[in-house]
Amino acid sequence: MMLLLAAPAAQSVEWAQLTIERRVIVRVPMASKGKVPPPVSPDTAKDWDEKKGPRCIALRSIRAASIIVLNGVDLILADQHRYRARLEKGCDSAGFYSGFYVEPHADGSLCSGRDELQARSGMSCAIDSFRRLVAADD
Repeated sequence: MMLLLAAPAAQSVEWAQLTIERRVIVRVPMASKGKVPPPVSPDTAKDWDEKKGPRCIALRSIRAASIIVLNGVDLILADQHRYRARLEKGCDSAGFYSGFYVEPHADGSLCSGRDELQARSGMSCAIDSFRRLVAADD
């Protein structure tokens, strides 16, 4: 402060502001066989019925994902519940075969109509809706 007072009046003092932003990205891995019961494969698509799901899912509860339908990604939660993230029209879930990234919001939730899944290839698809998966009756 004393230096500013001692500076000649002819010289102008410039102020600058620096803003540092932090970007957090959450990676969701694909489920590997044997780690998450029951086993997930394309043959198991008929083993699940879709019911009405929530608008949002807590990101901290997602443990893994799998792909068994063309227009959705199945999310496996810590409590072994499953939800299918239905993707926007024209999005193919095959691009998410090696997992995906999500940029979390302040509320810590992944929401349909707001968030999108980002593949490692750079492809991104908005989440159209969530459907709750329940074991199909034989």
